[in-house]
This record gives sequence, C-alpha cells and structure tokens, in this order.
Amino acid sequence: MFLQDTQSDSLIKISDPKHLFDPNQATIQGRRQTGEEEQPPESFAKSQLIFPSGEPLPQCWLDANYREN
Repeated sequence: MFLQDTQSDSLIKISDPKHLFDPNQATIQGRRQTGEEEQPPESFAKSQLIFPSGEPLPQCWLDANYREN
C-alpha cells in the first residue's frame, strides 16, 4: 500500500498495513519511494500521511476514540 507524506510529498510504501489500521499506533514503518534503490525503513507519523489522491486517512485509523469526539 502506498501513501503520501504531506511534508515531503514523497510516496511511502507501507511495510505492514495491519499497523496502519490500528488507531493506537501513532507511527508506521515505511520506505520512501525515491530513486531506483530501495530506501531503508523509516518511521512516519500517521497524522502526516494522506492517500496519493489527496484524501486524508480515515479518522478510525488515527483516533481510537473517534466515536466519542
């Protein structure tokens, strides 16, 4: 799965989408898609990631108490 980093506009390949769906995880591991060589894994704040189409991530992926807010 690919997401976009809002700070650098880079595409990020998410290593394990299962962690992306967990609202209790504030960060996620992924690899920037820059250059021809595979980049080392980095930690990204989920709050700074969006879908490549520009849509934000669903609130239920970011906030465990989203129904109460």
